[in-house]
Amino acid sequence: MTETTAAKLLDHPRNAWYVAAWDHEVNRTRILARTVAGRPLALYRTEDGTAVALADACWHRLVPLSQGTLVGPGDIRCPYHGITYDPRGRCTSMPAQETINPSALVPSFPVVDRYRYVWVWVGDPTLADPDRIPDMHQMTHPDWTGDGLTIHAPCNYQLILDNLMDLSHEEFVHSSSIGQKELSESEFITTHTETTVTVERWMRDIEPPPFWLKNMRDKFPGFTGRVDRWQIIHFEAPSTICIDVGVARAGTGAPEGDRSQGVNGYVMNTITPETDRTSHYFWSFQRNYRLDSQLITTQLREGVHGVFGEDEAMLRAQQAAIDANPDYEFYSLNIDAGGMWVRRLLERMLAAEGRERTPAAVG
Repeated sequence: MTETTAAKLLDHPRNAWYVAAWDHEVNRTRILARTVAGRPLALYRTEDGTAVALADACWHRLVPLSQGTLVGPGDIRCPYHGITYDPRGRCTSMPAQETINPSALVPSFPVVDRYRYVWVWVGDPTLADPDRIPDMHQMTHPDWTGDGLTIHAPCNYQLILDNLMDLSHEEFVHSSSIGQKELSESEFITTHTETTVTVERWMRDIEPPPFWLKNMRDKFPGFTGRVDRWQIIHFEAPSTICIDVGVARAGTGAPEGDRSQGVNGYVMNTITPETDRTSHYFWSFQRNYRLDSQLITTQLREGVHGVFGEDEAMLRAQQAAIDANPDYEFYSLNIDAGGMWVRRLLERMLAAEGRERTPAAVG
């Protein structure tokens, strides 16, 4: 299968939940400035801990509210002329006058704390149903533990989704850690619904790559031998990808559902478009073994961080090449089946918002 597409840089849906920050980043120590889906936001918490997201521009002279201060139990004060706003974005006081102009307000956006993240909806607020937040329960479930970081990725968010939906690139980009030739040789199955895409790959009776050999020995000291390895990539629109990964002693029943003789992790990824060429990439690696070991948690976080650093370098180069060759097309192969379905789902979301899928402006 070979297909082409000229739409390399996609616009992003607005009627969707995006992660604005880790929950600990939004606090009362400082006001966090972050752009989500092209919308600059000022994020903070009220005294009772409720997260707030306001447009990062004062009604009066558009000075960033993120440079202001928090006052009272939940208000924010502009640093320029001292106009204050409540969490709904309504003005609560103006300097040198008792009467408040009724038009004095800034947009306030729906916010939900869930799965260690602060999620924000920058589209039509009447459609902001918290049940539409993608499932990332491994982030907070007691049977799982782990940690992660944020990458400020220098590329369009769709390039990251492409990268995560096709893990055969591990053989070439991550050859010293998780890559091996069986990734390209093994078969995979792609399925989809109206809002999800799943790509499942099993590699049976293989040598474990260095990353997974280390993890097996963390759980089974002195382990040697061959393994069955799996990658089950699950996408939820518009930009969350949770990957069920692991290895188990070869022939002990992992493909049939018995993973007791192995190690299992989830690579949790949710990507927030910032601009058409930059993204906030939030990730964590969660595991379900040796839950009490902070050492393993730290080692896994740093190991995955190194792997993702290799991806970041590749994505930076890819974005630069796209900008330098605006007339070139993308070619899609069999390995791109998951990514192609992701693009189709994004097309449908954009169409539902009355926005056509078109390449982002170049130059």
